[in-house]
Amino acid sequence: MSALPTEFERTEIGEIQIAPEVLEVIAGLATVEVKGVAGMSGGFAGGIAELLGKKNLSKGVKVEVGQREAAVDVSVIVEYGNRLPEVATEIQRNVKRSIETMTGLTVIEVNVQIHDVIFKAPEKIEEVEPSHRVK
Repeated sequence: MSALPTEFERTEIGEIQIAPEVLEVIAGLATVEVKGVAGMSGGFAGGIAELLGKKNLSKGVKVEVGQREAAVDVSVIVEYGNRLPEVATEIQRNVKRSIETMTGLTVIEVNVQIHDVIFKAPEKIEEVEPSHRVK
């Protein structure tokens, strides 16, 4: 993948260029918006998927950009209890819609790799203090 901007469109007064990294961030944001996505995965490092926070959204995304089309690969970690095919399909829809709306490019494919499933941390249950109990 090239770090150089990809030619997008020539207008009357010049060229409009969008760097592939911009598309990676758009795809990353669109991915983490989907219910059931715990985060982006940086891939397998020593066989273990790495959970990436919002600052590293583009790390779990690979984009190939042509002049008018883009193909996207996203690697994610899903929260336990969600139907994996449904989460993956919604990621595909959201990424395609976001990139096409923001850039005007046609997204020809969105490939989703689910690298891990994690459990949500149990929420703390606050105990009632003895002075607040009903007598």
